[in-house]
Amino acid sequence: METESEPYVRLASLRQLHQVMADMNTARSLADTLQTVADGVVGALGYEMACVNLVRQDGDLVVAAFSGNSAAEALITGRVGSRESWDRRLNMGEQWGDLIFIPHTEGWVLDDDDVPQWFTDGPAPRFEDEWHPSDRLFAPMYTPGVQGGSRGELLGVISVDRPRNGRRPGAWGREALQMYAFQAAIAISNARLRANMQRALVRLEREQQALRASEESFRQAFEYAPSGMAIAEMGGDQHGRILRTNDALCRLLGRPASAMRRYSFSDLVHPEDIGTLLRTSAEGGRAELRLGRRDGTYVWVSLRNSVVADAADGPRFLLTHVEDIEERKRRELQLAHRASHDSLTGLPNSAELRSRLSSRLCQRPSHPGDALESLDAAYGHPAYDVPGGHGFDFAPGPQAYDGFDHHVHTVAPEDGRDDGTKGLAVLFCDLDGFKSINDRFGHNAGDAVLIEVARRLSRGVRDGDTVARLGGDEFVILADGLGKADAQDLAVRLRNEIIQPIRAEGRAVRVGASFGIGWAHCGMTADEVLKSADERMYVEKRSRPKQHRRAG
Repeated sequence: METESEPYVRLASLRQLHQVMADMNTARSLADTLQTVADGVVGALGYEMACVNLVRQDGDLVVAAFSGNSAAEALITGRVGSRESWDRRLNMGEQWGDLIFIPHTEGWVLDDDDVPQWFTDGPAPRFEDEWHPSDRLFAPMYTPGVQGGSRGELLGVISVDRPRNGRRPGAWGREALQMYAFQAAIAISNARLRANMQRALVRLEREQQALRASEESFRQAFEYAPSGMAIAEMGGDQHGRILRTNDALCRLLGRPASAMRRYSFSDLVHPEDIGTLLRTSAEGGRAELRLGRRDGTYVWVSLRNSVVADAADGPRFLLTHVEDIEERKRRELQLAHRASHDSLTGLPNSAELRSRLSSRLCQRPSHPGDALESLDAAYGHPAYDVPGGHGFDFAPGPQAYDGFDHHVHTVAPEDGRDDGTKGLAVLFCDLDGFKSINDRFGHNAGDAVLIEVARRLSRGVRDGDTVARLGGDEFVILADGLGKADAQDLAVRLRNEIIQPIRAEGRAVRVGASFGIGWAHCGMTADEVLKSADERMYVEKRSRPKQHRRAG
């Protein structure tokens, strides 16, 4: 995965990784799933090549998918490595969690074994963590074990070669690859299960004798599936009512099978996810939503529906596959939080601040005539002469409603007077005297001051307001629905909070704060709003005597 410097990760890269994981679970066949796994390592995790080695029935591993180099793909795809050689690889080298890293200093002993391999050429490393052409990195994939238990049997191994940034992956990159291998194992297991079930369904439709044999096969696949499964009624007054569940689903929700038959999925789904459930089509539908446990908590699941016919023209039922994705959702939220929040203070970072500010602003015509001309073009007649005899007012009041794009415009109080207009205030805060604390007492003391200032700012604003760290000792507050006097009062209150003594490294220190108040309104960009508030802050800082800045 492309990173600028760990643990900071681009949101675009996180979205790409999330999309690849979703694609793995929606591939049409096992072969497509395997190729999607290999392509995702290259496309989303940032390695130049990736190989998926799948365990065969005889225990040996076959190269089932390859990505990143067409010449290497043609050379080793379909070749087999013995289980003995693979076990040797997976029991040497360095353990990075569930990953196996074999550095070039140890890997030379494997050059002559029967495992198909390909190495890219390149110069010898120049520094300690640079990737060597002969380094090896493996991500074993295990079948899902019982809930809360140990991992299952070895399903296969993802082998990767040469990160695109040329360095051995750091802690975040290792965790991402390990999480990816875990999700890939689930996707491959589910693809195999779906393939087996589809074959069973085809046999069900052919003849009665094959039907009875297939019913037993289906029963075992249903009952002993590692993921939750349910059969529900389709159509009629009882549409969606659960008829049968397997043990995995009962354990997941903490409900006995007898109790499950009293519900439908609409009874169990989180109220906020009802719309998602209803939008899920009956046949081939898939959704990620929350289901209620017996103890009142909710668990994130991936829910997939298939239609099963009891006979050629008989009743039809919904076969629902329920996969526990709580761990993935938790990791996604953690990764997204790291990317959008400051690691020191926990406040939203600069990118998140701009995103929140931009979401409130739209680009409006700079002159009423521009809007009239656009409406003339859209309707073929003057905007002030539309059918019905009503014109359009392009001088809207506070928070004007735009009937065309359903957007409530953000407006600002007029300069020079407080006319009672409520707007989105942007308070730019710069600490006074902070550099001297860093210089005299060290960066640990400076960090303690920043953490405490962030806490005081967060405590001093309303629920729903945003406090963000722009960088260094600069903070920004977004407070909606304030007039000019309200914003000035807020700045005074926050300054008085900040100037109180702060305990840092066993001593009491003080910093001051300068505030600049800007106003956001549609037609401005987020950077223009922040620049306006920044400039007002510097005007305020210069207007105060230097000896009084720290005391506020």
